Amino acid sequence: MPASIVWASSSVPVRVQVVDERGVPVRNAVVEINADAQGSGRITFPWRMAMAQRGEQFVPGTLVVAKGSTVAFPNLDRVRHSIYSFSKPARFEIDLYGRDQTRSHSFPVSGSVKLGCKIHDEMRGYIRVVDTPHAGKSDANGYVQLTGVPTGGARITVWHPQLRAPGGEIGRSVTISGGSNRHVMKVTLR
Repeated sequence: MPASIVWASSSVPVRVQVVDERGVPVRNAVVEINADAQGSGRITFPWRMAMAQRGEQFVPGTLVVAKGSTVAFPNLDRVRHSIYSFSKPARFEIDLYGRDQTRSHSFPVSGSVKLGCKIHDEMRGYIRVVDTPHAGKSDANGYVQLTGVPTGGARITVWHPQLRAPGGEIGRSVTISGGSNRHVMKVTLR
């Protein structure tokens, strides 16, 4: 039986923009907010927990999933694919499978998972496994809008596969208040 998430007495929307060292918006950066007053329970997101192979690419290129999620890997190509990861949070291999077939894998450990295909070396994909319901990817303008964030102390973490920092992530402690909650996170990319 899934538990519900218990929120603090007050929660607000938070808008985060991710920019590079020149102020240019960074697309597809994963933003997570871990609030001190965050509840516990099952985390769900509105998007599908799937990383397809289409056009010999992983689609979407970066997927955010909750810790414990099972991700589907549908093959929408006319060629066969074999998915693997040697990342610490999820070391696995999925043997070759063809068009219109789907395989799946569970992700019980939070962190960053880099995906590859044994047949197509140029294919790269990323799964960011999070343990907060307040997470999403930045849009073309570098923005992420997260709702229902509890007020009080929190930590904003930004992850991107090209971010120049240990583990590809940076973080900053903030205070979430009832007022304006807009934050700019400046990152350095490779």
